[in-house]
Amino acid sequence: MEITNRKENPILNRVEIAWEWRHVGAATPTRNEIIDAVVKMEPGATKDCVLVKSVSTRFGQPLTTGNAVVYGDRADLEKEPKYILARHGSKEEAAPAAAKETADEAPVEDTADDAEAAEIAGGEE
Repeated sequence: MEITNRKENPILNRVEIAWEWRHVGAATPTRNEIIDAVVKMEPGATKDCVLVKSVSTRFGQPLTTGNAVVYGDRADLEKEPKYILARHGSKEEAAPAAAKETADEAPVEDTADDAEAAEIAGGEE
């Protein structure tokens, strides 16, 4: 990974990084691999304070570019939009979403009786 642009943003207490990664003979790097590389290249960064904002791989080329941000602390990171926190598996944001999914599921009823009744009545119409 090579950092192409690094900008400190003191207002949001973060460092914004533009990067490019040449991966000849390998697959596109995963989000966790990108986070690990950013932590190695940015002094003082921790995994829980790094967010990958964008990743773009060129078709037919072993080149991936993207943007990441490194926050100074976890409290500043929580100001990001909820969908980005959910993308990174933030436990605070993902837990309510998982609870909502289970609440939206309707109970499954036995449809075997309905199919049997339709078969006796003459089948499909």
